[in-house]
Amino acid sequence: MENLKFRITDGNAWTRRNVLKATGLGALACVLPKGLREAAAAAKIPIAVQLYSVRGDCKKDFDAALEQIPKMGFEGVEFAGYYNYESKAKELRKRLDDLKLKVAGTHINTGFFRDEVMQNTIEFHRTIGCKFLIVPGDAAFTDPEKSKALAETFNKTAGILKPFGMACGFHNHTAEFKKDGDKTYWDLFAERTTKDVVLQQDCGWTAAAGMNPVEYVKKYPGRTRTVHFKPTVLGEAEENKDKKAILGQDSVDWVAVFAACSSVGGTEWIVVEQETYPDGKSAMECTELSLAGLKKILGAK
Repeated sequence: MENLKFRITDGNAWTRRNVLKATGLGALACVLPKGLREAAAAAKIPIAVQLYSVRGDCKKDFDAALEQIPKMGFEGVEFAGYYNYESKAKELRKRLDDLKLKVAGTHINTGFFRDEVMQNTIEFHRTIGCKFLIVPGDAAFTDPEKSKALAETFNKTAGILKPFGMACGFHNHTAEFKKDGDKTYWDLFAERTTKDVVLQQDCGWTAAAGMNPVEYVKKYPGRTRTVHFKPTVLGEAEENKDKKAILGQDSVDWVAVFAACSSVGGTEWIVVEQETYPDGKSAMECTELSLAGLKKILGAK
């Protein structure tokens, strides 16, 4: 895709923010009851990794980083930039096929939905097998006036993508839960957009904003088609002193989140995102630990 850069840098206004400082949770609290284990097996929601989790490794050697993903046990990837494969969709698709990796989605900015580049955006992502085009932040989202136009952009884009079996959506941090009047911007966006627009909840950030991610999955049935499971430790309370930002050792009730996603969310992909790395471990090590923790929560083998 000439002149288009699918790249996320720490300088972008919409880049993810650092999560709260993480510092163990008893394993028993993370065991899924038998009924939900059976439901998890029946649902068979595949698990991907947001490559921002291992961004340092990707920047150093993207091919080598990709090789590690299936070895950890992930079935797919969600992109946060294409590194040496920008403008090389066919080559990237071959690389993914060779590694037996599927594409759970991508994080790109709203600019890729502009009329003059939309066809290129579609062609690139169709080639690599990417169904979900998710925007991980836009300053207009929390602007009282611009937020309305932004919602219309997503409606228009969703209509263009739908015939191709693709969809666009938005990913939250904490700012999206600020209020305009008596409603949060997240609720306003949901109300202003069609059901074809994905509400990709980052459940860790939702919890950090003081909201219940389970309630938001249930509030908008079928719209959590992809979801982020980001390990998050909440606050400095005594009850959190032994917790860590590793799935199964953090503060979020992932059992309840998974139950909501599998029953009413319409969830097609669970995406693990690791933003902090406790105990001095590497990004790859922490990401692998979170996948193991998630599989334990779900009773998966």
